[in-house]
Amino acid sequence: MQAAATLDRTFHALADPTRRAMVQRLARGSASVSELAKPLSISLPAVMQHLQVLEASGIVTSAKVGRVRTCTVDPKVLSSAERWIADRREQWERKLDRLADYLDATANENDNTEDGDAK
Repeated sequence: MQAAATLDRTFHALADPTRRAMVQRLARGSASVSELAKPLSISLPAVMQHLQVLEASGIVTSAKVGRVRTCTVDPKVLSSAERWIADRREQWERKLDRLADYLDATANENDNTEDGDAK
C-alpha cells in the first residue's frame, strides 16, 4: 500500500503545470527557490506552496544554506512513476497485439470463405 500512496502523491504533484515546469527546470540541475520562481508568473509564496507539494511527494528535495534554499530532483521517485506507466503500456500493447492477431485471422477466414463461394 505504501508504494501506491507514493505513486498517488507523485501523480498528484505532477498534475499541476506549474509544478511540472519546476521539475523540468530542476531536471537540468539544482536551483534556488528564486531561480525557480523567476520564469513563473506567480508570487514567491505560491512557488513555496508548489515546492511543498513536490517535496511531500518526494520528487524534490531542498536544503537551506544561509539564506538560500536550493532544490534538487530525486530521479528515483520519477523512475517509479515511469515504471508504472511502462507496465500499463506493455499491458495495452499485448492486448492490441492479440486484437491485431484476431483481426488478421478473421480477415483470413473471410478471404477463404469468399474464395470458396466464388468457385
